[in-house]
Amino acid sequence: MKPSPLGLAYLGFALLGSAVLGAYLYDRARPSPAADGTSPRVAAATANPASAEPPLAGGPPVPTRRPDVRLQGLDGKPHALSEWDGKSLIVNFWATWCAPCRREIPLLNRIHREYASKGFEVVGIAVDFVDDVKAYTKTFPLDYPLLIGEDDGLAAARAFGVDALAFPFTAFTDAEGRIVTVHLGELQPAQLEAILGVVADVNGGRLAPAAARGAVERALAALPPADHGTRQDP
Repeated sequence: MKPSPLGLAYLGFALLGSAVLGAYLYDRARPSPAADGTSPRVAAATANPASAEPPLAGGPPVPTRRPDVRLQGLDGKPHALSEWDGKSLIVNFWATWCAPCRREIPLLNRIHREYASKGFEVVGIAVDFVDDVKAYTKTFPLDYPLLIGEDDGLAAARAFGVDALAFPFTAFTDAEGRIVTVHLGELQPAQLEAILGVVADVNGGRLAPAAARGAVERALAALPPADHGTRQDP
């Protein structure tokens, strides 16, 4: 039997030492700033539908609008991101074997509870084997909707502009489905709150979508070093 792409990806990480190592290395990567002073760790789409942001982690360009990916839910039925049209989405890509991903879950559970009334919805996309995800969530529940993709989960990640196992990564959209920013690596509470503040300004008409990328960059740069999180060995 020909191994699946996800199975081959797992094998590759095993040869490196562990699957967690891959996410860890991406989380630690700090590329040099681009010529315009922005960081490649955060990429945001502009309001111009004909343009797209530069690739993340060697992937295709980040789209300007949220792709309507369709994946299996915990209920075994297919679900599309369009089910949450009209909400600002926090789309978190993760895997059960990824230590930074697991650390994010309590924070995302809290954001789901506190921001639901403000028009935000967290949606997790597990790029993992279905049985592994179901077993994990029995012990460590996720309070927010969860979609699961094995090989099709990798395709969903590419649709958001990430063509590598750079987990976790999180895409943020405004209420109209425009991608405001895609953040690579583990989110810290202050970072998440800062990004959500920018999205809220876009939704409220206080900030033009075309200016969101710069606003996210400035908001994150203004955080104290302690709020950027510490990197821990897996």
